[in-house]
Amino acid sequence: MDFDFNLILVPLTIGLGIIWLLDKLALKQRKTRGRGQESLLVRWAYDFFPVLAVVLVVRSFLIEPFNIPSSSMVPTLYTGDFIAVNKYAYGVRLPLTYNKVLDTGEPAHGDVAVFRYPENPSIYYIKRVIGLPGDTVSYDQGTISINDVPVDTKSIDFAADTELTSQLYLPGQIAPDQVLTEESAAEMGQQEEAEARYFQETQGDNQHLVRYLNGMNSAQYAPFLQQQSPEVVSSEGTSWRIQVPDGQYFVMGDNRDRSADGRFWGFVPNENLAGKAVYIWMHKPPGLNLPTFKRNGTID
Repeated sequence: MDFDFNLILVPLTIGLGIIWLLDKLALKQRKTRGRGQESLLVRWAYDFFPVLAVVLVVRSFLIEPFNIPSSSMVPTLYTGDFIAVNKYAYGVRLPLTYNKVLDTGEPAHGDVAVFRYPENPSIYYIKRVIGLPGDTVSYDQGTISINDVPVDTKSIDFAADTELTSQLYLPGQIAPDQVLTEESAAEMGQQEEAEARYFQETQGDNQHLVRYLNGMNSAQYAPFLQQQSPEVVSSEGTSWRIQVPDGQYFVMGDNRDRSADGRFWGFVPNENLAGKAVYIWMHKPPGLNLPTFKRNGTID
């Protein structure tokens, strides 16, 4: 989710809206010359401005579509999922300026949130909300605790879809002299899945699965945790503890050992929140494949 469509939609809608309004109040080309005889810009304003205005309102304040570009939220979301995001769940914000004009709610523990990446706000990330402002978030041997209360976590048998597993790695160039073919990408995904362990976490009203990989603990390499929690180094990533500042949130991916999340770069400011992911409405496998709707459903 590395492009903000509003960067095109907002200026285009405003520009055509100004032309439409000028013709209504001053130029009056549509009225005096008749439909089809006005200048091209005026014609575009009448044809496209109403449609773009509706699209802008819906995308900015109601529901916006996003697609998932990585495997950081597996098994909740897979690469190629197209999701709907509730834009008013965490407050109504103006497009481009992102100023909150109406306070409609705040994230809850376990929400899947879309936000502007703090280190590059032009990029959108999607992760799960773990810590709220003021929370103490700790981790010890596979169990997360919020304010020293362990999150309900239990091991669960989960058989991942073979087709989705083959999409964990995307084919293409991965190094200057190395290209990952579709067959080798699928094989890597299947090999990784053989090392996967799944757990069910319950946070508030949210119950979801998380994924860990045997023999791997990416937290030990997380720069932010190393700064905030010295014990992460001595424990090789199996134990850490942080305090969430006011007005900020701590987030993690459900694919815990393959997610560049808050453990690596820090907290998400409230002003960076874009909305709550609520529904999967389509899945598009990579390459020349038709989309499917087998994964349609609400997001836990």
